[in-house]
Order: sequence, then structure tokens, then C-alpha cells
Amino acid sequence: MAFPGVETLTELIRPVAERRGMDIEDIRTVKAGKKSQVVVSLDSDARPTLDELEAASNEISELFDAHEAAGEINFGAGYTLEVTTPGVDLPLTQPRHWRRNRGRKVLVGESAYRIGALDEDERTVVLIASGGKEPTVELRAVSDLAGAVVEVEFSNPPAGETELAGKSFDEAARAASHGEGE
Repeated sequence: MAFPGVETLTELIRPVAERRGMDIEDIRTVKAGKKSQVVVSLDSDARPTLDELEAASNEISELFDAHEAAGEINFGAGYTLEVTTPGVDLPLTQPRHWRRNRGRKVLVGESAYRIGALDEDERTVVLIASGGKEPTVELRAVSDLAGAVVEVEFSNPPAGETELAGKSFDEAARAASHGEGE
């Protein structure tokens, strides 16, 4: 049996992630002779703690070992397992990514925004743009924002941006339509 692919590993890991209220964000495998590597990125709305990641890692490791002993998968001479959360360089491609990063700064193309609320269907997001005296509000379809990434900030965000990011989607939409924050 060949080294398991990402699809096979995803199917094995999915029940573990779901039981723990987590999403599989990425799985990478690196075949490296005697010690291959499997890296699993998990995330949740509550952001997993190190203890939760350790428990998930132990469960996934036991699962892999059991499937390997049964001859269903084969990691070759051995493997190392790393269970982590995605880094800030994870492109925001799903509505949950936008929801989980509310209040953070994001780069969309060459423009920087602060992430606000999502609408009820999680199809549209509030983006707060800096510039001028007051921040402005834009409503953008999540599907149009592929490739956006969180930007690490080293200082506190401006109060006006933080206030707008904290508003509900409807409040921010009203602010945008009334020219508030502009």
C-alpha cells in the first residue's frame, strides 16, 4: 500500500476534528525517506488551546497507528505528526476565516482593511478602510476576496475602526449608506 494521500488522511481525521468542534484547514505530507511528516492544521471559532491540540494530536496518532497496523495505510519506515493551527498567512477563503478574524487587519490585493461583521448568510463582509479623517465602510462579497491575508499589527488599531468592526452587519451597513464613518 502506498503512502496515504491528503484525501485519505482527511477522511480519517474528519471525525476526530468534528468531535472536537474543529475544522481541518490544511493537511500536508512530506515523504522524507525514513521519517516522513504529516502536518495537520486545525482551527475553530474558539481558537484551539495547546491542550486541545495535544489531545487531538494524540487521538490522530492513535488512529493512524491503528489503520497502519490493520494494513489500511502505510507510512513506510515511520512518520512524525504535527498538529497545529493555521498561521496568519492562511488565505481567507471561507466565511469562517472572515468570522474568526473579525477586528483584524487584512490585505485585499494592495489595499488594507479592518474586518467587520458578516451578514446572516455569511456571503458579505464589512470591510473598514482607513484614510482621511474617518474610516469608511465597504460591503464586499466574500467570494470576491480570494487571496486576502491577515496582516500582523504591532500597535493598537484606531478607535474608529475598532468601533465599526464591533458593529453588527446591519449597523455597519446603515453606517455605510448614511455616510457615517466617512
